[in-house]
Amino acid sequence: MIAELSQPRSQRLDDDFEHVDNLRKRLNHVIRGKSEAIEFVLVCLLSRGHLLLEDRPGLGKTTLAKSLVAALGGRYSRVQCTPDLLPTDITGFNILNQKTLEFEFRQGPVFSDVLLADEINRATPRTQSALLEAMAERQVTVDGHRFALSEQFFVIATQNPSDQHGTYPLPEAQLDRFAMKLQLGYPEKNDEIELLQADLRTEMAPRDDSPIVSREDLARLQQAVARTAVADSLQKYLVEFAAATRNHPQIGLGVSPRGVLIWQRAAQAHAFLSRRKYVVPEDIQRTAIPVLGVRIAADNDRTEGILRDLLDSVPLPEYRT
Repeated sequence: MIAELSQPRSQRLDDDFEHVDNLRKRLNHVIRGKSEAIEFVLVCLLSRGHLLLEDRPGLGKTTLAKSLVAALGGRYSRVQCTPDLLPTDITGFNILNQKTLEFEFRQGPVFSDVLLADEINRATPRTQSALLEAMAERQVTVDGHRFALSEQFFVIATQNPSDQHGTYPLPEAQLDRFAMKLQLGYPEKNDEIELLQADLRTEMAPRDDSPIVSREDLARLQQAVARTAVADSLQKYLVEFAAATRNHPQIGLGVSPRGVLIWQRAAQAHAFLSRRKYVVPEDIQRTAIPVLGVRIAADNDRTEGILRDLLDSVPLPEYRT
């Protein structure tokens, strides 16, 4: 700690950016041709949000999540969501110790640094709700007792939008806990060929899955993001845009105050990844659709179009660096 404090701030920032660059390279090596989506994954992580990956099977959702987990030091848990999954299968439960005749708490997978909830929409609403408190407050309450979770607790959930048989749509309260929703989509032809070639090389030389960023490194990066400056005029724009979503005739449920806070944090993370200490209008506009697309109630086929129309119609403030 003393050595870190004695380090010049510029040197610490260079080290932080090196950690981010290494993390970015690792993910782009695993998921090819999806650099923009990976950038938003990093935005979500550094802004202390939670991520929903929604796409068809086989496009790399779980691979991306597992690669991110491998690159981060700390504890990792995975839950395969099914209709028979119980809330206590996520949070943990009390069990009677036959020797002491006292109840002991057995921690569930939520007690980790990164939790991968695979196919979250296959869990029942009751089980989905077990994550509400954990995602919003980084704590869980079991039998009246509160248990703190990791400060870096990060949920990556996946779901398949095309197969709705035996699924339970996430309610608005659950969706609002996620910072953003991303789709990977099909790779380009050349990227898919590289994927096949890389798979052959992997068979000969196992992939390096050693951690790149420790828990301490991640905490420092998240603190640096939180210190990124946001001008009053840009905060006013965020509020005005949220008001526009609440009054839009095609939006059933507009952006909540929590959504505005998450949007600001995402813009801060985007600025940090661009090696800036302050947010500019581009950071806000670039993060708008991933952040707001998960939390406004509108026709799915029209959500992105509506948001783009609002981005064009709600005037940006004049901004000088």
